[in-house]
Amino acid sequence: MKVYGLTGSIGMGKSAVAAMLRREGVPVFDADAQVHILQGPGGALLPAIEARFPGTTGPRGVDRAKLGAAVFGHPQERRALEAIVHPAVQAARRLFLRRHRSRKFVVLDIPLLFETHGYRRLDGVIVVTAPAWKQRKRVLARPGMTATKFRQIVHLQTPDAQKRRRADHIIRTGATFTDTRAQVRRLVACLGAQTGR
Repeated sequence: MKVYGLTGSIGMGKSAVAAMLRREGVPVFDADAQVHILQGPGGALLPAIEARFPGTTGPRGVDRAKLGAAVFGHPQERRALEAIVHPAVQAARRLFLRRHRSRKFVVLDIPLLFETHGYRRLDGVIVVTAPAWKQRKRVLARPGMTATKFRQIVHLQTPDAQKRRRADHIIRTGATFTDTRAQVRRLVACLGAQTGR
């Protein structure tokens, strides 16, 4: 089994591409979705997060606004949260890989793939990209998003141009949904042929 990483900066369309891959029958591990489970109602990480960041959890799980305020712009606090979250996500990823070990290939959807150096353990990297103006338009349309917050998020992420240079495969989402879906189908056929050798 080969393991490919799927990544892309905020607003590039990575989640849409991941959904298309699933519709093509590709097992996709979603790191963000796993975090939501771990931090949701009854989530396994709630006690540790509440102990480190008092007042940020409740019956509905993590209060994302409160936790975000506690860590956003505070590198030391962000690292403390990552030290809680990352090991649990890695354990879930190992379980996913065991469950799908008979497949030709799987995809790990990891937003901060380059930032966390996770690409080093993969067979290849798929980068989702779009023009900067379209990225900005998509992100600023999100509830609660501001231009300042968008700039701060982008500043923390590896630049899109650098991601594209380091990619093994690129999916461009700047055109139509149909065009993106066609690219995804070609990619699945390509990866299936490579792993079939």
